[in-house]
Amino acid sequence: MQKVFNLLGATAFLMSGAMVVGSVVLYTRIPSLTKYYMSELKLELTKVVTQMVPAQIDDVMPELPSATGPAIETPKSPF
Repeated sequence: MQKVFNLLGATAFLMSGAMVVGSVVLYTRIPSLTKYYMSELKLELTKVVTQMVPAQIDDVMPELPSATGPAIETPKSPF
């Protein structure tokens, strides 16, 4: 029975040690992982926006007139 308790204690020690090591590794890598995923997200958003912008501009812009109207007279001064 003592061997079983010793085995359980050693297993618990190894598991807690692995959790501590995993937490430290993850904590130290979070900034680099965040930078990587943010740069990927920015790149993807830039691609999407650059594909959308020309279509949106073409839809909104009116066509240029081919001829102009007569000149507008300046208002007469009441003085």
